[in-house]
Amino acid sequence: MTGSGSTALVLGGGGITGIAWELGILHGLAERGVDLTGADVVVGTSAGSVVGAQVTGGSPLGDLYATQLEPADAELGGRLSRIAALKLVPPYALPGSGRQKLARVGRVALAAHAPGSVDREGVIRSRLPVREWPDRDLRITAVDTTSGELTVFTPQSGVDLVAAVAASCAVPTVWPPVAIGGRTYMDGGMRSTANVDVATGADRVVVLAPLPRSVSKKASIRAQLERVGPRAWSVVTPDPEALAAFGRNLLDPSKRRAAAEAGLRQAQDAVDRIAAVWAA
Repeated sequence: MTGSGSTALVLGGGGITGIAWELGILHGLAERGVDLTGADVVVGTSAGSVVGAQVTGGSPLGDLYATQLEPADAELGGRLSRIAALKLVPPYALPGSGRQKLARVGRVALAAHAPGSVDREGVIRSRLPVREWPDRDLRITAVDTTSGELTVFTPQSGVDLVAAVAASCAVPTVWPPVAIGGRTYMDGGMRSTANVDVATGADRVVVLAPLPRSVSKKASIRAQLERVGPRAWSVVTPDPEALAAFGRNLLDPSKRRAAAEAGLRQAQDAVDRIAAVWAA
């Protein structure tokens, strides 16, 4: 829970291009006098967990943005193939509660990759300028592969930051689930692409959502905002030019620079309404 008058920055999932786009927007907003990184609460899901850890860790936004413009030769890419994506449809389509559906997705994830079969934590570690949790209210989402339950890792969870981010980014059938404390976890975006309701109680909320669509009406950003009940809020999603910059594969490192530049440009269009939310 958050207190009266509090601010929340919610960073949604969206692959390598989502990371770059979010950093582009945040940098562009800060250049125009609206720095969202000082929010009382920062919620990160999948790509957003990387950005959340980066911006709360004390690194200047300008440096983080500049990194996105560099050649992505060292970045490990991936691809959610059509066949792999189709494997995720039945778990959601079959009857059951949200947790039951996610537990079925978890079984698909575990069948595709044994936990730790790819050094994802090494990749995540290379992206993060810090290794320790910040002295901030950073909330990183993941989903328990067995129970289908949403898990929110925080500085008080006693979990390694890199492991928490790796778990939040563990896209089923693309990357293996991450083992933490005897449980295994997958991408928090399987429950919701933004998990806005993790910021319940925040008074002012800004959501950056590279992937605004949801698996169900209940998991939609709009429905989750209603549950949070903020006094003021704004949601920023990619415009057509940004979507074109992303390309068809959100896990393609070669699209990183174009996505970052698209976010920087889009910040100019969003700054006035976001500033109004932050000042409300």
